[in-house]
Order: sequence, then C-alpha cells, then structure tokens
Amino acid sequence: MIGVGLIGTIIIGILAGWIAEKIMKRDHGLITNLVVGILGALLGKFLIVDLLNVSYGGWIASLAAAVVGAVILLFLLGLMKRR
Repeated sequence: MIGVGLIGTIIIGILAGWIAEKIMKRDHGLITNLVVGILGALLGKFLIVDLLNVSYGGWIASLAAAVVGAVILLFLLGLMKRR
C-alpha cells in the first residue's frame, strides 16, 4: 500500500478483508480479515502495479487494490478447500 503508513495499512487490511468476506459470503474473524486483507493488498499491488504497470497512491486506491486482491485470494482458497 503506497503512502498510507503502518496504521493505515492495518486499517485498510481489516476493511479490505471484511469487504472481501461480504462479497464472497464467508464468515471470518477480525484477525483473519486482517491477514486476508493484507495478503490481498500485496496480491492486488502485484497485479495492478507490476503486471498492469499502473501506479496508484492513497487510501481509496489502496483499499480498492486490497479488496480486489483479497477477493481473488478468498476465491483461490475456496477452490483449494473443495479438493
């Protein structure tokens, strides 16, 4: 997450995990939402900045990237649990 700091990263991670949880119709706790949100943020940053070569910064763009990454992460985890 570009330019939001440590506290901002934690807040965005929790929000992104919670939003992804609602989108994917799952039920996790606060710590799981934080972990999914932060890992999703890393995945989202990789996809957007490294693969698509689009730069972004700030709270809203970081939250959007984190939510996209978290949804993809939950989707992939769901596929792995089915097997």
